[in-house]
Amino acid sequence: MIDENAIAEALGAVRGPDGSTPLTRSGAIGGLTQRDGKVYLSIVVDAAEAAKAEPMRAAAERALRGVAGVTAAIVTLTAERPPGAPPAHGHSHQPGAKAAGRPRVPESVAGVRNIIAVASGKGGVGKSTVAANLAIAMAQEGWRVGLLDADVFGPSAPRLFGLDEKPKVEQSLLVPLVAFGVKVISIGLMIDEEAPVVWRGPMVMSAVTQLLREVAWGELDCLVVDMPPGTGDVQLTMAQSAPLAGAIIVSTPQDLALIDARRGIAMFEKVKIPVLGIIENMSYFICPHCQGRSDIFAHGGARLEAEKRGVAFLGEVPLDLQIRETSDAGRPIVAAAPDGPHARVFRAIARAVIGRLDAPTLRAAPKIVIG
Repeated sequence: MIDENAIAEALGAVRGPDGSTPLTRSGAIGGLTQRDGKVYLSIVVDAAEAAKAEPMRAAAERALRGVAGVTAAIVTLTAERPPGAPPAHGHSHQPGAKAAGRPRVPESVAGVRNIIAVASGKGGVGKSTVAANLAIAMAQEGWRVGLLDADVFGPSAPRLFGLDEKPKVEQSLLVPLVAFGVKVISIGLMIDEEAPVVWRGPMVMSAVTQLLREVAWGELDCLVVDMPPGTGDVQLTMAQSAPLAGAIIVSTPQDLALIDARRGIAMFEKVKIPVLGIIENMSYFICPHCQGRSDIFAHGGARLEAEKRGVAFLGEVPLDLQIRETSDAGRPIVAAAPDGPHARVFRAIARAVIGRLDAPTLRAAPKIVIG
């Protein structure tokens, strides 16, 4: 355990939201936990003051990293405080304050040419497996690729890429790990695999923003963002925080999954993010014994949906034991069997995505309008 007095002393040297009161006496600390040398701190600020509070957040992070025994520190800003907690400082903003809800054009991420989101309307459709294989396939096509695991509550990237090291911190930036030619960062690299993440929405959004912007990505042709399922806070945060070049929707063929896929498409359309296409995962099953084909979850539903919505259909990925086994083993099928039939499917999808990203109409960063 890290000495709690040392943590308190370090944070006491940081000025709180009012610019003068020590952070530890400001009433702004919403939560502090530590585990295996890593410290997680949330600071409560008014939502309208979030941008002004960024230097304070960064100072708290630097202070924590300087404490003996601390191997990593993540400090997030949140607008929610525990019930009964006092205001962080002596004033508050009335509803409708000038900064609330103001549309803005997201800032680019240094060195990153394209950012794409791999999303699904619901869980259980194999989105993370698709995202991992797509990223590796794009790297095999010669692109410089990174993958950001934005699913804070259910991070899959460490298992999929066979990573168990902790990211290093250099010059206040996390250094992504590299596997199969892809730079990878995930909250799962900084917490135990079985440890639950019990965070409120604003803490999650702040953490995702940090994982995007406080990482030494270097020069990338594409950053693939593995989104959490659904159409919630993280999706909106990513749309507002990053100049997304487009989104890819992953669905299975069955009607239940397609209903949620439609919601995902509608959400990206609402925030003016182009949908690069739809991938039908678990599209069909080939029996390894008799070679007979079974459409376990029906077939062709995603292709039909793509035609109805006027978006590209990027390809069909089969339901196959080898894809599951290689994913569980931390060596996705595109890396494990790069010349196999399944890898060829992902390589074809990767080439289609690369072609769409290089199209002139998709190269400009879209403006975000929240209606």
